[in-house]
Formats: sequence, C-alpha cells, structure tokens
Amino acid sequence: MLQQPLILNLAPTGMVPTRQQSPHVPLTVEEIVNDTCQCIAAGVAMVHLHARDRDGRPSCDRAIFGEIISGIRERHPDTVIVVSTSGRNTPELEKRAAVLDLDGPLKPDMASLTLSSLNFSSQASVNSPATIQGLAELMKARGIRPELEIFDLGMINFARRLADLQLIEPPFYFNILLGNVASAQLNLLHLATLTNDLSAGSIWSLAGIGRFQAQANALGAVLGHGVRTGLEDNLWLDDRRSRLATNSELVARCTALAAAVARPLATAAHVRSTLGLPPRL
Repeated sequence: MLQQPLILNLAPTGMVPTRQQSPHVPLTVEEIVNDTCQCIAAGVAMVHLHARDRDGRPSCDRAIFGEIISGIRERHPDTVIVVSTSGRNTPELEKRAAVLDLDGPLKPDMASLTLSSLNFSSQASVNSPATIQGLAELMKARGIRPELEIFDLGMINFARRLADLQLIEPPFYFNILLGNVASAQLNLLHLATLTNDLSAGSIWSLAGIGRFQAQANALGAVLGHGVRTGLEDNLWLDDRRSRLATNSELVARCTALAAAVARPLATAAHVRSTLGLPPRL
C-alpha cells in the first residue's frame, strides 16, 4: 500500500450526462463552478473540466471554459485545472484545441489527451494518431501538461511513442479508466498489466466507468497515487441504481476510503510539486 498523499481528481460534468438522467449534473457555468468548489473544499486537488453551452450540450467554446476556470480560481486559485480536449463529439483538431489558447489567469494547468480511438456503449471517441500528436505538440508549445487518459494497454504504448518523439515529458500523469464495454475491465489482472507497463516514475490515478466507480475508488485508494471520481463517469451512488449521486457524495466516499487506509489527501500544492507544475500566486 502506498503511503504518500492520495490525489483526488474530480470529473464533475463530462459530455454525456443530461438533466433528464439526473437533476444533480452541473451544466451551467455557475453550477459547474459551485459544484466543483464545494468538492475542492472537501479535499479535491485536481478538476477535469468539460464545458456545456446554454442548452446543456457539450461545447468546445474557449470562452465558456474561461468563465468556469475564472470562477474556480477566484475561490480556489491553487487547484490544478485540467480541461478536456475530447473527441467524442468533435473530431476536428482545431476545435478540440481551442481551449489551449486560453492565457494569463485563465490558462489551464493541464489538458486531457486520450491516446487512441475507442468505443463506448453507444458512441465512439475518435482520436487519430495525427490528432493525438497535434494536441500533444500544442500542449507542449503552450506549457500545458497532458493528462494521459488510458483505457487499454495499447494506449500506454502510444504514450511511449509520444515520449520517444519528445512530445510529452516526465513526470507523466495517467488516468486509468476501467470498466468500459470495449476496453480494459476492472479486475486485478488488467490493472496489474496496465500499471506494470507504465514508465518508471509515472503518477497514476484510477477511475471506474459506471457501476465500477466505487470499486475503482477503493483499489485506487490502496494501490494508486490517486483516484478519479465524479458524475462524468457514474450517476449512481449504489450498484442497484436506487439512488442518484451528487458530486459531493462521490467525493465523500473517496475521502472515507482514504481515511480507512490511512492515506492523507494530497493538497493542490503537493500535486503541483509532484507533477512539476508551477505554483499559482
């Protein structure tokens, strides 16, 4: 069991959840900011952000991202902010990379980089090699560290290729997401195979899709450097789907798991130091 502080990474919104599915999904700028800040106060050190437009649809609009970042940093300036460059709804590199142009106090610390195309239960996320490399090049040029998203073993090999091309540099931060229908599953063999293949010194957090989230949180609290939780990955508090969750409740479950295995929670300053991110003044 690891003894260092546990990184809590919150994914509050995502691209898929709707108000019809759950009344607790934050969709407006104000809702996302308020929900996120409440979770930061409870121990979250990193936030993985998606933006929604006025109709609640996923958006690549850098202005909306800027409003969310501004609202969070006004109250919690040190929190590590990660923005999504997801290809689930938007394959075009230019649109996906728009958020990377935010500058000054709105510049994100990190940005997601999914390392291959993959199928979800009813939708594909398209990430061509050229697009992945293009995003990595832009992140490097802008001084934005990638949050490397791993759903399967080949994605780790592609990360190694990007490192060989000097498009990504250590320390590497990986989100390992298990339980998706068309990728690695939440079992110890899959997890061990994935983590064994990471470059030495990599920092990794564990996430579970849907009903696998609670189990992934538990394994991550014992074995990982961190855990990811939030309504992006799972809307329910229990496996029977009898009670819809809030982001605060999902975070509270992670803090309880950390306490149960005597893991202190990582501060944002600790995460910044670990990942080589500059402190925020």
